[in-house]
Amino acid sequence: MSNDKDKNSENKVILITGGAKRVGAAISRMLHASGANLMIHYRQSSPEARALQAELNLKRPNSAAIIQGDLLNIDVLPKLVEETVRHYGRLDVLINNASSYYATELGEIGNNEWDDLIGSNLKAPLFLSQAAAAELTKTKGCIVNITDMHVERPKKGYIVYSIAKAALVTLTKSLAQELGPDVRVNAVAPGPVLWPEDNPQFDEVYRKRVISQTLLKRLGEADDVAKAVRFLILDAPFITGQVIPVDGGRSLSL
Repeated sequence: MSNDKDKNSENKVILITGGAKRVGAAISRMLHASGANLMIHYRQSSPEARALQAELNLKRPNSAAIIQGDLLNIDVLPKLVEETVRHYGRLDVLINNASSYYATELGEIGNNEWDDLIGSNLKAPLFLSQAAAAELTKTKGCIVNITDMHVERPKKGYIVYSIAKAALVTLTKSLAQELGPDVRVNAVAPGPVLWPEDNPQFDEVYRKRVISQTLLKRLGEADDVAKAVRFLILDAPFITGQVIPVDGGRSLSL
């Protein structure tokens, strides 16, 4: 087993939202490899969630559980925490990873887009953090939010998403104040790591331009984000209220 597990991650219980696919799955796998037990939330990705659960439990029995829920329904959120504690007996870490991401052109923004983007990226992290606060206080745990490198320089055409992620940064800092000294709260801000699926805007020309604007001149990997999350959980006991960009330096060149 890795040295990370030997340090302090064995039997840590982690609840991660949207943990069955893409960056969420990479975070789940890396933390599991470090010895943590996982409650993996999903909304619609049942096949992926079940496959990931089976994969992780094959490596270490009874170390991964899954839970379905619509994060836009705030009545569901306390139940995610309650089920995690019922299953494992404790909660050490909450990772607010689930996110809706799509363009919203000014003049065409409606309540549905607002409720979905603000709901998944801001409202759910707030109310889930509130629901988890008491349990995290008991374990001297932490919260990690996944925001976006574009919060300081919003991406054109993504006004509602940009508002939500910028507010998530403020939420991160506010929660750090509210929950200290017992609970640390930080965020990771990914840059160009994985391209959105099935979106013609992100064609080859766009991708080459983004990479050219990135100081390291390459695309990042989901594991790069996962490593930053792992660091904040396992190796950063004196860090709270901070945002770590994982963007290859792209935010410096925009």
